Amino acid sequence: MSATLLELKGISKRFPGVVALDSVDLEVCAGEVVGLIGENGAGKSTLMKILGGVHQADAGTIQFDGKPVTIRSVADAIALGIGFIHQELNVLDNLDVAGNIFMGREPVWGGPLQLINRREINRRSEPHLKRLGLDVSPRTPLRELSLAQQQMVEIAKALSQNARIIIMDEPTSCLTLSETERLLATIKELRAQGVSVIYISHRIAEVEACADRVTVLRDGKNAGALTDGEIKHDNMVRLMVGRDLKSFYVHPAGRKQPGYFQVRNLRTRANRHCTISFDAAQGEILGFAGLVGAGRSEMAQAIFGVDAPLEGEVLIDGKPVAIHSAHDAIAHGIFLVPEDRRKAGLVTEMTVRENITMPGLKRHAALGLVRLGREAEVAAKQCAALNVKTPSIETKTLNLSGGNQQKVVLGKWLALQPRVMIFDEPTRGIDVGAKAEIYKLMRGLAENGVVIIMISSDMEEVLGVSDRVAVMHEGRITGILERSQCSEEAIMHLAVGKTNGSLAA
Repeated sequence: MSATLLELKGISKRFPGVVALDSVDLEVCAGEVVGLIGENGAGKSTLMKILGGVHQADAGTIQFDGKPVTIRSVADAIALGIGFIHQELNVLDNLDVAGNIFMGREPVWGGPLQLINRREINRRSEPHLKRLGLDVSPRTPLRELSLAQQQMVEIAKALSQNARIIIMDEPTSCLTLSETERLLATIKELRAQGVSVIYISHRIAEVEACADRVTVLRDGKNAGALTDGEIKHDNMVRLMVGRDLKSFYVHPAGRKQPGYFQVRNLRTRANRHCTISFDAAQGEILGFAGLVGAGRSEMAQAIFGVDAPLEGEVLIDGKPVAIHSAHDAIAHGIFLVPEDRRKAGLVTEMTVRENITMPGLKRHAALGLVRLGREAEVAAKQCAALNVKTPSIETKTLNLSGGNQQKVVLGKWLALQPRVMIFDEPTRGIDVGAKAEIYKLMRGLAENGVVIIMISSDMEEVLGVSDRVAVMHEGRITGILERSQCSEEAIMHLAVGKTNGSLAA
């Protein structure tokens, strides 16, 4: 093993009423990929913010390259060679690639005029782009790049600052499968070049694929470490949650009524030249897979009435239902749990109670006035049923973890007795323990006769949860696979536009 590059010993951090970190240790060697995992609230972000200079530890020591250091600011971290790739990319799409790489450090000319030397900034950017295999011009406007390419620009920026350790926080949460594979290949290339990576992700399969060593945090403490052959899914889950999740994926008990929910010749504004048709049974989880841009979310929004379809028909129990708006969909018991829960699924500045009861507010009103007691009763019942971890139903939703926010989104719909639930990326950014709970809730709804439509870019999730999988490519369904036919290869075959004989929809 290479020499130790970074060593954190006994790091503790307290916030008012909360012990975020309790004597945590972390070690990173030169040219090593260390997976840092744990449930939401385990202390991962706080530890990385201390390493990145955002917070200062209350106790403990940091050694970098064998020397004790104090990191008082982000500038101190950068000066040491610590780069941070955040889940929410820190890029400006009104600048070009080179402008983002050297933002705030641009070479200048013209004496007191301090004019940016465009030729020099482009020249300096090119080696970093080539190092990452990013085949774009430094002059390319950032807005013209894909999300994965923008992420590579962030990595190029860190490398231009002579980063020796790059922290990647949920780097694949918005990437396609192919883009994720490219990022993992880049990580291997960086490791071969002597750059260390701290890889934070809730996607256990990715950690298993890229990490040389895994450090696990639980409740602000070290829960254990894994190396080499020990880095397996079950071992990581066991350390993260402190128990075995034997029923992580809950398998079906059988469909109740085939063809209960039908979509016929649906044409969306995003894909005007394609139509979509499929059936789903009561008691079924129908997964939708495909690459980003395949049209899955647009389909969901059209069914829910957010973006009314150009044409098509939706039937429930053999009867057509007219959907011209989200209000119509809700009236027929069709609900959508959106991809971006914070922007589209919740009003985060409002309380848990207000969010849960908002869609059915008329049910909790008399003579036009909301009955707060009835509201509180319904909200408390849903929080108990879904195991929402919140200090109170009067807590603002923005203060909850991602998994608990997702449960609040579920709670507001479950209070209205759904017939069809559409989940768009149901566990994005959610830790493994909360994922297991969401899967159990989805399966429970299905067993109670609710049709579940699940859109997911997580291949492991699609394969583990779905009873059948519909695969989309460029606005159309290229095939629907029975559970016995499902594999990563079969799904990817359809996702790139190939059809599969009689399986094509």
